Amino acid sequence: MSTDAIVLLKNDHKTVEKLFKEFEKAGEEAYAEKRRLADSIIEELTVHAYIEEEIFYPAAREAVPETKDHVLESVEEHHVVVWMLSELLGMDPKDETFDAKVTVLTENVRHHVEEEEDEWFPEVRSAMGRKKLQELGQRMLDARGDAPKNPLELKSAKA
Repeated sequence: MSTDAIVLLKNDHKTVEKLFKEFEKAGEEAYAEKRRLADSIIEELTVHAYIEEEIFYPAAREAVPETKDHVLESVEEHHVVVWMLSELLGMDPKDETFDAKVTVLTENVRHHVEEEEDEWFPEVRSAMGRKKLQELGQRMLDARGDAPKNPLELKSAKA
């Protein structure tokens, strides 16, 4: 039994939220831990944005044309997140702006997740139904391996 697309995306959201909380709890001078967590956040969000942009968003727009504005806004939110991720990629965790960047990233992602989960995932779920969402979820799982490692290679980086 495959995971449906929305469950898959929500699981990604939970994974990233867990990483954000770990980062927030890391000690002020836990530089190696913060670097490790930032790298995990970058990887998780890059893969997540890729499968959303390449597979989920186009399918959602097709199934529920009224979600067009939500999708367009989400891509713009990805654009902001992607640039922050790219800045964090090579940044020294001892840099005085490192923690601030992760904090702003966290706030942006939490806002994005809330909008997706509360405002338009329910519309997409009712329009698509279980079977279609499971097929979409499988396509998304299969595509994870194709995701770029550099966030600037995502479509939204150029949005």
